[in-house]
Amino acid sequence: MAYDVFVVGGGPSGATAADELARAGKRVALLDREGRIKPCGGAIPPRLIADFDIPDSQIVARIKTARMISPTGRKVDIPIEGGFVGMVDREHFDEWLRRRAAKSGAERLTGTFLRIERDSFHTFVVWRDKQSGEERRSETKLVIGADGAKSDVARAEVPGGDKIPMVIAYHEIIKPPTDPAIDYDPTRCDVIYDGRVSPDFYGWIFPHGGTASVGMGTGIHGFDLKAATALLRKQGGLENCETIRKEGAPIPLQPLDKWDNGKDVVLAGDAAGVVAPSSGEGIYYAFVGGQVAAKACLACLKSGRASDLQLARKMFMADHKTVFKVLRSMQDAYYRDDERRERFVSLCHDTDVQRLTFESYMNKKLTSKQPWAHIKIGFKNVMHLSRLVSPQWT
Repeated sequence: MAYDVFVVGGGPSGATAADELARAGKRVALLDREGRIKPCGGAIPPRLIADFDIPDSQIVARIKTARMISPTGRKVDIPIEGGFVGMVDREHFDEWLRRRAAKSGAERLTGTFLRIERDSFHTFVVWRDKQSGEERRSETKLVIGADGAKSDVARAEVPGGDKIPMVIAYHEIIKPPTDPAIDYDPTRCDVIYDGRVSPDFYGWIFPHGGTASVGMGTGIHGFDLKAATALLRKQGGLENCETIRKEGAPIPLQPLDKWDNGKDVVLAGDAAGVVAPSSGEGIYYAFVGGQVAAKACLACLKSGRASDLQLARKMFMADHKTVFKVLRSMQDAYYRDDERRERFVSLCHDTDVQRLTFESYMNKKLTSKQPWAHIKIGFKNVMHLSRLVSPQWT
């Protein structure tokens, strides 16, 4: 069977792209290795839930508070007013997304991408079938590479696809504590800014209903991720909780300058580098990346112009470039050492910082309301970054 679009990778980005294309009446293949669970905190904002019709059955926890913890152990609890942050279990959530794409008409294939081959008139995706072990060759007009941070499609087809800066994320899925003396709240996410846990990023304790994700990320080569996570569990009183599984994976932190090969391939999600700096949030941007990749493919199929594949990056950056720049500046300013991390948590005491941060997170756009609040926050940033006040000044 010849396809209009062959999607490589069945995570949130690839599954979303396949679903969009199938609902538009296109012949779509969705290739996934199956069985891999990506390390992920699992947080999804209300805008994602609304825009992509995520049912309540996929929300395993509702977070009402975010706790920021400084290197010296100071804690700031930030209430999530007027809503909640949903938590999903990637083991089940990703499979649900693939099933939804199949229900819309995408053909699910289970196996491993090998390469793309071409003759004078046709493009073929060569892949290895998981069940038989045999190589298969599928004809297609277009290919979406949604196969993760170390994308084989990106490395082979798109300039710069092998040079995305990354952090390594590692987490352990545990059973939550039952001892009431342990300060664990199933409706609270803990974010830990401590150089012993992560020298350049952060650690987390995220509830997932019947389980919890405890982990961290770093771009520092040779840093002991397992030892840092063990320390994180000890700090949280979670060292004796049962460990269900352990997972690690690279996470990109900068969008590629080019997402297509100018012919028949476009990237989406982690393969395109669309994980937010500072927060490391990727699920929402993976959904949007899959959506814009699908729209670019639809435009290309209609017009016959390969240049229309550029629309994916253009549409994404039009909506999210400024947010990514602001978050990158914040990470560069405050994640470099423990003194700066201490100052960052001090800023989080400010109620205007709390409100504007979560308005932006929940709605996925920077808010321009309350100019005096922005001026006050800017002043506090200058005071902290110039070291004119103590790290604990709020």
